[in-house]
Amino acid sequence: MEQLAEDHGFIVVYPSGETGGGPRAWNVNSGAGLATDVRFISELIDTLMTDYNIDPTRIYANGLSNGGGMSFVLSCTLSDRIAAVGTVAAAQTLPFSWCKDSTPVPLIAFYGTADPVVRYHGGKSRVAPMAFPRVTTWVADWARRNRCGAKPVDSVIAADVTRRQYTDCADDAEVVLFTIRGGGHTWPGGEGVPDWLFGRTSRSIDASSEMWAFFREHQLRTQARGTRSAIR
Repeated sequence: MEQLAEDHGFIVVYPSGETGGGPRAWNVNSGAGLATDVRFISELIDTLMTDYNIDPTRIYANGLSNGGGMSFVLSCTLSDRIAAVGTVAAAQTLPFSWCKDSTPVPLIAFYGTADPVVRYHGGKSRVAPMAFPRVTTWVADWARRNRCGAKPVDSVIAADVTRRQYTDCADDAEVVLFTIRGGGHTWPGGEGVPDWLFGRTSRSIDASSEMWAFFREHQLRTQARGTRSAIR
């Protein structure tokens, strides 16, 4: 994201979760730690807005795996601050029914069909005792939350990439899913992750560029999200 930020003039920030006593991760569960993490992100936004010239209607959240799961949490808890969300191989450990916020939040998501960690067709994996939801079902749930049209539009982007787009959504909060055939638990267009550990990384598409293009099209609507007007 750094080069994109330099080229397009936005600020990119990498907050780090801390569950304590193990790998660094976000508390994407129903415990008390989740509220602590949400408060941390909200206070971080306050700090950044104080220290930098930030457009408060263009704050976005994205993440890989556990970070993608946390981005979902933020869409449900900070929808008055987050204009859109991007996820890659998001580890959704909370059921979609946990989200009680019906505010439409645009989503762009990327999943690989051969992900050994977050199963594309749902089910358990070696990293989580609970079963992950089927990806297409999860994305359809998000489209229903955004009150999108019932029938998505599918298109072929590359030999190994298809795109599913839900349109006619409330507040123009579209939902887009990129499926990478044979893709692993990796960031499309990224580097540095061994195939033997997390699966293949697609070079047919660049998730960072696609996210930024998507984010640029979505701005927080002050009238649609009432609490937004209280933030300066």
